[in-house]
Amino acid sequence: MSNQRYPEEFKIEAVKHITERGLRVADVAERLGVSAHSLYAWVKRYSKPQAQRQQVDDQQAELRRLRAELKRVTEERDIPKKGRRVLCQGVRLKYAVIRKLSVEYPVRRLCQTLKVHPSGYYAWLAEPKSARAKEDQRLLGLIKHAWLESGGVYGYRKIHDDLRELGESCGRHRVARLMRREGLRSQTGYRRRPGYYGGKPTVASPNRLERQFNVSEPNKVWVTDITYIRTYEGWLYLAVVLDLFSRQVIGWSMKPRMCSDLAIDALLMAVWRRKPKQEVMIHSDQGSQFSSSDWQSFLKANNLISSMSRRGNCHDNAVAESFFQLLKRERIRRKTYGTREEARSDVFDYIEMFYNPKRRHSSAMQLSPVEFEKRYFQSLESV
Repeated sequence: MSNQRYPEEFKIEAVKHITERGLRVADVAERLGVSAHSLYAWVKRYSKPQAQRQQVDDQQAELRRLRAELKRVTEERDIPKKGRRVLCQGVRLKYAVIRKLSVEYPVRRLCQTLKVHPSGYYAWLAEPKSARAKEDQRLLGLIKHAWLESGGVYGYRKIHDDLRELGESCGRHRVARLMRREGLRSQTGYRRRPGYYGGKPTVASPNRLERQFNVSEPNKVWVTDITYIRTYEGWLYLAVVLDLFSRQVIGWSMKPRMCSDLAIDALLMAVWRRKPKQEVMIHSDQGSQFSSSDWQSFLKANNLISSMSRRGNCHDNAVAESFFQLLKRERIRRKTYGTREEARSDVFDYIEMFYNPKRRHSSAMQLSPVEFEKRYFQSLESV
């Protein structure tokens, strides 16, 4: 597990256990499974004044900008060579060349070099839409904005009232239909309200897992899901990724909004920490975060294969649901959080300082997830 990469929020929470709680670096390193050298480096970085840290970040950002500029200039030099006199051809031919070269270069860079607008290219790719569908797409953007502004609390009635205040004349049932299609709903508590939740996901993968929760080796099947935590400041959304072999939480992300990159950031942490060399199955429900094009593109780029639960069947993702029940029963419902930051620190403490390294799990021979994997690799070395 050398050369792991950790997100900044992971590093900040780890440093807090040393600087604010007074724990020894060696103890925190053992619990988190990171090197003491890394922890000292994190403490050194985040103990600096903000101005000094910002100066270092600015220098690194400038270096990244120069590298990106060099890459852009190189691409603009090489793209016309592969275009073969396409600059003097019609727009549709340019679009065809862009589609062919999009596997090698960014679409926007191709459009800039061939002097066409990206919106025209994407319109050429898409099927023609009716006026009604275009209007639905426009309204959906306003609906998502209003729903996110409410912290994911408003239902279709209050969203409809917000749209009316903006001067929109759409009907309430139309708002309900668009929200249902996108999986947007009001948050009224921890229990899910009974009823049918329709709407066809953008991408629906087959249920490849089929409730086969017993896995013979690490990094073979991961499961992921999202839950929400109540604080006096508002909701805090938590996405986790677990390895079915040991039930270890290998990736997580917490954000105040149900944004599109919440699930991707959790999966990115899992990929950074595990660096799987073989194809890994990632199982989720059919939520909009897991059926988006960004999610599917990330899976394809990182050798991950998608599996999804059947509609409205939480038992297909029982391991992730079971972890959330443990988290809320053993930690969240025992406390009252005044702010999201308090909840974030407490959830980090539960996952990284207790659940992964210490909590005994019945499916892991009454060992902790970290100890269970450690003994598995030791047995391989002894063979």
